Amino acid sequence: MSATALTDSFGRRISYLRLSVTDRCDLRCRYCMAETMTFLPRAQVLSIEELGEVADAFIARGVRKIRLTGGEPLVRGGIDTLAATIGRHVASGALDELTLTTNATHLAAHAGALAAAGVRRINVSLDTLDADRFRHITRTGDIAKVHEGIAAATAQGIRIKINMVALKGLNEDEIEAMARWCGAEGHDLTLIETMPLGVVEEDRTDRYLPLDGVRQALAGRFTLIPLAHRSGGPARYVQVEELGLRLGFITPMTANFCDGCNRLRVSAKGEIAMCLGHDETVDLRTALRTGGRAALDAVIDEALTLKPLRHHFTIQRGEAPTVRRHMSVTGG
Repeated sequence: MSATALTDSFGRRISYLRLSVTDRCDLRCRYCMAETMTFLPRAQVLSIEELGEVADAFIARGVRKIRLTGGEPLVRGGIDTLAATIGRHVASGALDELTLTTNATHLAAHAGALAAAGVRRINVSLDTLDADRFRHITRTGDIAKVHEGIAAATAQGIRIKINMVALKGLNEDEIEAMARWCGAEGHDLTLIETMPLGVVEEDRTDRYLPLDGVRQALAGRFTLIPLAHRSGGPARYVQVEELGLRLGFITPMTANFCDGCNRLRVSAKGEIAMCLGHDETVDLRTALRTGGRAALDAVIDEALTLKPLRHHFTIQRGEAPTVRRHMSVTGG
């Protein structure tokens, strides 16, 4: 395989890197994390300088978009420095986009630095607009901090897309309200099906809400016009005419989208996850710390050959999650 080609064994071009900077998070969302989590020791986590080297290596191989993830990326010390380091590639034209996914509780403090680094778009994970319900879902969260972060980013000219995990019996009654709020505020909205990653206290079958039914219900209320727009990820979009809203659907359970997968994920531990729906990883950290760029390229090539054709997510009552690691380990 060419040292400059990022193409997997199924001919899919890899142009998008999701780079996790930490497995830690200040919230404990019920569908994502256990209430008591064990996080990585600091020595096992890639340094800010190493994360920059990983980004450089992937950009040199043709990656055009990088998303910083966590856990919660904004709890990582040095995140502004890393954003500036990677952002220089946006300024040079070598990278089309640097963005991140955040719960926004710390966004107000970082919005200016992120904008200066070239971040023009941010995904904010927000599953409800109700303060009490937000505290219940996140176990610890203060929704006022989220709104403060969104306002600060918007003031810096950063566009916001809200990611809402659709949860049966918990926030399904709020989907229309969230759509109306996003339309009024000028934010895009993406609805996401819950995925079986990591052991949590609740049985996910109790919360799994298929989005094909949600979309059908919305189509009975609004005019949904399919869009060709793609943001680099798996979402498929419609325009909600009455709300002036671009609405996305991420449907790993009801509508597999793996044929167009363009992503690799690097965890904060320095492991390449070839697929969100598989436990298998490749050790990038050892190559990075002992072998230099040639060793790094060799590990990336190995990951490309091992990337599977598709995931096989299932949610069945009483069954262990399809994937052992929590979403926070690789950032979704």
